Amino acid sequence: MHKGFILLNCDLGAEEYIVDQLKQMTIIDNAYLTFGAYDVIAEIETEDQEGFEKVVAIIRKLSRVVSTMTLNVINTDK
Repeated sequence: MHKGFILLNCDLGAEEYIVDQLKQMTIIDNAYLTFGAYDVIAEIETEDQEGFEKVVAIIRKLSRVVSTMTLNVINTDK
């Protein structure tokens, strides 16, 4: 499994709209409103890196998303 987080900046006032859109997507595990440098955090878990990249591409195309930062979780299990 591949897990990661996408941090999103949205148009002013679009934060709740974006979270609602993300929560409707079955490929998103969780989505949260945040205060700070980013407006929204989305948690994603996919089968592999390729699937993860496809989800990121879908999120980046959402209306009213200004920018994103992707954080891949490193598997430290040995």
